[in-house]
Amino acid sequence: MKRMYSLIAIIIAFLCFAFFRENNEFVSKQRIPKVGVLTLMHHPALDEIYKGYVDELAKEGYHNGKNIKIEYQNANGDQSNLKTMASKLVNDNSTVLFGITTPAAQALANSTTKTPIVLGAVTDPKAAGLVKNNQHPGGNITGVSDQAPIREQLNLIKQFMPRMKTLGVIYTSSDASAVAGYHQIKRECRKMNINLKAYSIANSNDLNQVSEQMLSQVDAVIVPTDNTIAGAMQTLVKNADAANKPVFPATDTMVKQGGVATYSVNQRALGVQGAKMTVAILKGKSKPADTPIEYMKHGTPVLNIKQARKLNLQIPTQFEKDAETKGEVYK
Repeated sequence: MKRMYSLIAIIIAFLCFAFFRENNEFVSKQRIPKVGVLTLMHHPALDEIYKGYVDELAKEGYHNGKNIKIEYQNANGDQSNLKTMASKLVNDNSTVLFGITTPAAQALANSTTKTPIVLGAVTDPKAAGLVKNNQHPGGNITGVSDQAPIREQLNLIKQFMPRMKTLGVIYTSSDASAVAGYHQIKRECRKMNINLKAYSIANSNDLNQVSEQMLSQVDAVIVPTDNTIAGAMQTLVKNADAANKPVFPATDTMVKQGGVATYSVNQRALGVQGAKMTVAILKGKSKPADTPIEYMKHGTPVLNIKQARKLNLQIPTQFEKDAETKGEVYK
């Protein structure tokens, strides 16, 4: 009889152990955080943000598929897809959401007021209607701005084009970040006594015609942070080359595609900083409402020597040295 009781006790102990082990494994799986990422399109600059984000999460100890799940949604340039994708990420119980581009961030914001949202590249979150105040967001959203160092860029253009009479700016009117960038350029040009002429497009289909018109009326072109134009940069470069006019874009990837030069916000750094803010939220160290929007303090010098020489431009000596030692040079 004692042996029977002992056997029963062993069986009960084994079953309890198995139950608690299985239950703990289930709870552990349930506790794995989920990050939902939404982006507007594939583009070198935007892809670099995502890569920096994932790499930094891993560096912080969050490895996709092991102790965190990253669900990536890409609208492939079709804004009508963003609402459905944003709702999916929210309904899948994402712990934190990461929005790359203003339209993607707005779609996420329209889908939830509770789940924390980190912005990956929004020039002016307040102007985009995403936060109450860039210093004190006050809701479930914080993140990183991709606001370009406009004054640095304009000073650079003046060095390349000392006899410039009119500067053209082209931007997408439906992109809140691009519009914010345009207004910043407008303000700085007024302060620096630069004659600015503005042109806007509704979508990429307008770029060919509008840019041809612009390039017949200006000496050089500046482009703010604009995902639509970035995605169709070759069209702008083709027309600029035909008119023998330089384009000074906001990002390094656009310089690589045929722009002349810029002081660029490092796209990978945006993703890295976004990941750091995500980790702080996951660890309970910060809340979006109390976390100010962060800005990249300095632009990286980027130069396309081949393009500058094609247009017979005199490259500023110090800028070329800085690009070679501190930034990026495309030859």
